[in-house]
Amino acid sequence: MAVSEGYLTYVLDQLRPIVPGIRVKRMFGAVGLYATDLFFAIVDDDVLYLKVDDTTRPEYEARGMPPFRPFELHASMNYSQLPEEILEEREALQLWTSRALDVARSAKRSRATGKGTSKRATQKRTAKKAAAKQGAVGKRKAKKTAGKRVTKRRRS
Repeated sequence: MAVSEGYLTYVLDQLRPIVPGIRVKRMFGAVGLYATDLFFAIVDDDVLYLKVDDTTRPEYEARGMPPFRPFELHASMNYSQLPEEILEEREALQLWTSRALDVARSAKRSRATGKGTSKRATQKRTAKKAAAKQGAVGKRKAKKTAGKRVTKRRRS
């Protein structure tokens, strides 16, 4: 999980005319690429991955592009490898990058409104609510039981 300075410079040189205000953030050996505040790409092992969703992913898959998986056994993080030839064609790169930016914008909006979250996030939220509800029921039972104990002690 390393990114060579040469490759990163090359990617940035290709993207700067298309993505004004692009910035870099190093993370865990990889590099995150941002357009202002939108996290839209990852560079890892000298490979560029763009943000994808269910609408854009099939085009990457049709070209045989693998998803970004920082660890082999982990699920994809909704980034797929950009075909190398696209990186060298300005118009094609602009199209693919604008789609990744749209996906990033949509994901950010979904997080802000709490709608359109991933299935896993929804399951976690549901489990958390159930646990909280169970906890509330448990607390009520504990109060009743404590109240009964107090009443029994007073009677004795």
